[in-house]
Amino acid sequence: MKQFGRSTIAAFGVLAAMQMACGLAYAQTYPSKPVRLIAPFPPGGGTDLLSRVLALPISDSIGQPVVVDNRPGAGGSLGAEIAARAAPDGHTLILVSGSYAATSAYRKLPYDPIDGIEPISLIGRTGLLMTVHPKVPATGVKELIAYARANPGKLNYGSVGIGAVNHLSHELFNLMAKVKIVHVPYKGAGPGLVALISGEIQLGTFSLVPTIPHLRAGRLRALGITSAKRTSLLPDVPAVAEALPGYVVNHWYGVWGPKGIPKPIVMRWNKEIARVLHGEKIARQLRGEGLDPAGGPPEELHVVIKEAVETWRKVIVDARIERY
Repeated sequence: MKQFGRSTIAAFGVLAAMQMACGLAYAQTYPSKPVRLIAPFPPGGGTDLLSRVLALPISDSIGQPVVVDNRPGAGGSLGAEIAARAAPDGHTLILVSGSYAATSAYRKLPYDPIDGIEPISLIGRTGLLMTVHPKVPATGVKELIAYARANPGKLNYGSVGIGAVNHLSHELFNLMAKVKIVHVPYKGAGPGLVALISGEIQLGTFSLVPTIPHLRAGRLRALGITSAKRTSLLPDVPAVAEALPGYVVNHWYGVWGPKGIPKPIVMRWNKEIARVLHGEKIARQLRGEGLDPAGGPPEELHVVIKEAVETWRKVIVDARIERY
């Protein structure tokens, strides 16, 4: 093992101190321009809605506008690559959902989706809501499975893109239930829900945030929630696992930026997000839409992303899905 002399160790110490000082100095003048918060799906989906929930109150606090920039495409990976390649100065961030982990497992990316980004904050956790068009003759998961087995290939399900969490979650459902329901990808939950409501597709498993209003209006019928247990928001909607034991898909939202953002800026954003999430009004609003607010340290989001990517990589192998 190479031994370092005292002068070399001292030089490393000076360099680290200089880097820290530069980071602190930069943080004192940050932000120097509007902050771009990328929402990697079209308007109307969960990432878009949550981005706008955060943008206004944080804009008021940091003294610069937080501009939501919708960059849909490739199951959210288009917006994620833009964020990962941006300058690490804290002026470009992204709000992602659990689809980020799924598409990161599915696609061959030009960056490390786990350690090549700068985690900032976990926004919250929830489940996905499996819903059908009212004309589908199934009021529960068991009836859906029976109908799908009797009519292979007749039912179509929508996702927010190839490799997205609701694509892989349905493929997992197909495997476990031994059915064949056909995949139809869209560019986000908004377009997917429009297709489901119109009857263009018959089945969709989207986040609660954009789905619940359509459920309450009677435009869709809920069959189950993908979390391990029922949600208090919809106590009459069973967990999918009650009919298909072992089937669990957790959904989440988080904010990250390009690797190398100075730590003081990361922590400033972490604290701003936690402040907004745990404000009485916003917390009540989010819980009312089925999202349990988080707002913990950046390391929490790193763990969530790592575990989710590893889980979906296994599903891709088991389902023999070709990666791109």
